[in-house]
Amino acid sequence: MSSVANLQSQLDELKANYDESLDTIWMILAGLLVFFMHAGFSLLESGCVRFKNTQNILAKNLLVVTVGFLCWYVVGWTLAYGGVEKPHKFSGGTQFVMDGFFDDKTLFRNWFFQGAFCATGGTIVSGAIAERTKLKGFGIYVVIMTSFIYPVVAYWGWSGLGLLSYTDDAGESVSAFGPAYKDFAGSGIVHLVGGIGGIVGAICVGPRKGRWEGKEEFGADNIPFCVLGTFCLWFGWYGFNPGSTLSMKTKDDAYIAGLVAVNTTLAPCMAGLVVFFLRAHVCQPKLLDVGGFCNGILAGLVSITAGCAFVKPWEAVIIGLLGGLIYQASSMTIQKLKIDDVVDAFSVHGACGMWGVLAVGLFGNPDEGMGGNGLFYGGDQLRTQVMGVVVIVAWTAILSVMIFAPLRKVGWLRLGDIFQDEGCDIMEHSPVGAVRMSQILDQQAQDKAKAAEAAPAEGEKPMDI
Repeated sequence: MSSVANLQSQLDELKANYDESLDTIWMILAGLLVFFMHAGFSLLESGCVRFKNTQNILAKNLLVVTVGFLCWYVVGWTLAYGGVEKPHKFSGGTQFVMDGFFDDKTLFRNWFFQGAFCATGGTIVSGAIAERTKLKGFGIYVVIMTSFIYPVVAYWGWSGLGLLSYTDDAGESVSAFGPAYKDFAGSGIVHLVGGIGGIVGAICVGPRKGRWEGKEEFGADNIPFCVLGTFCLWFGWYGFNPGSTLSMKTKDDAYIAGLVAVNTTLAPCMAGLVVFFLRAHVCQPKLLDVGGFCNGILAGLVSITAGCAFVKPWEAVIIGLLGGLIYQASSMTIQKLKIDDVVDAFSVHGACGMWGVLAVGLFGNPDEGMGGNGLFYGGDQLRTQVMGVVVIVAWTAILSVMIFAPLRKVGWLRLGDIFQDEGCDIMEHSPVGAVRMSQILDQQAQDKAKAAEAAPAEGEKPMDI
C-alpha cells in the first residue's frame, strides 16, 4: 500500500508541475501578445500624426512602456493586487517592489501579464494629445496613471477585494452595487480609463495650432502605417482577451479561450464594416475612408472585450454592430465640439469602452452557464455595470484634471506655436534638432533687430501718409 501511496503522490506532484508549466506558458505567451500591441499603437499613432512629429510620438510610446513598467514594479502592482491582511475596498498595500514574490513564484507571471495591461492606458492617452504636448508634462501624467489611477481601478474590479468585486460573508461574489462587476478583459478597467484620460488631456492641452481654422491638412499622414498598426493591435488582442482566462490546464479553460477568440474576431469585423459603410454612403464627404475602417475595427475590439467570455457569437456580432454605430456618433460629436483628439482615442476606447461594459449588463444568458447575467434574459447585472462606468469615469476624469490643469498652468504641458509650426522632430529630436533650433533662434534675433531698426525713435512721430 505504501508503494501505491508513493506512486500516487508522485503522480499528483507531476500533475501539479505540469499544470503550473501550462499556466505559465499560456500567460507569458498572452503577455507577449499584449506587449506586442505597443508596436501596433506605435504604427497607428505615427501614421495618424504629421510626418514632422513622427519621432516625437514614438518617443512618447517608448516612454509609456519603460516608465510604466517601472512604476508598476515599484507601486502599481501593490495598489492593484497587493491585498492586505484586513483588506478594504479601495486599494492594496503589500508586495512593494515584488516583496514576497519568491515565496509565491506564480506572482511573477501575473505581474508581467497585468503590467502589459497597465502600460496600455498611458499609450491611449499619448495618441489623443499628440503633436502639441511637452514630453515632460506627458511623462508626469504617465507616472501617475501607471502608479495610481489605473492600479486602483484594477483593484476595484479584478483583485477580488475591491469596490466592484469582492466576496461577502456568505461566500458570494458581489459589489457595492449588487452583483459583482463583470469585465472579462478590460473594456472599462483598461480602455475606458485610457479613453477618459485621453479626452481630459485633449481638452486641457487644447487643439493643435490651426486645427479648426481649415488652413492646414490634419488628416492621417501615413495610411499604410495605420492599417499595419490596426492588424498588429488585432493580433495582440488575441493575447489581451483569450489570455484573460489566466490559466490553461483544463478543457474548460481551453473552451473559454476558444469562445473568446471567436468573439474577438466577429465583433471587430462587424464594427469595421459598419463604419466603412457609414462613411462611404451616409456621412460626408461620402467617400471610402480606410482610416475610419481601422478605427471601426478597433471600436469593435474594445466593445467585445468586457463580455467576450459571457456571450454567444451572434451576440458578439450585435455588440460589434452597435459598437461601430457608437464610435461613429461619438467621433462626429467630438469633432463638432472641436475637441482635438488626434487618433479618436475617446471614441474608440472611451465611448466603446462604456458600451462594452454596459453590453455585459444586457447580453449573456444566465442559464447557459457562461457567467452571463444580462437584462435581456432576466438578469440583474445592468445596475452594477452602470455604476461601474460611473465610478471609473469619475475617478479617472477627476484625477486627470487635477494633473493636466496644473501642468498647463505652469507651462509644462502645451508646446509653443513655433514647435508646432516647425514640428517636434526638427525642434527637439537629434540629430538635426540642435542645429535647426540654432537657426530658428538666429532668425528670430534677426527679425527682432530689423523690427527695432524700423521702429520710430523715441519722441519721433510717425510720418503721415
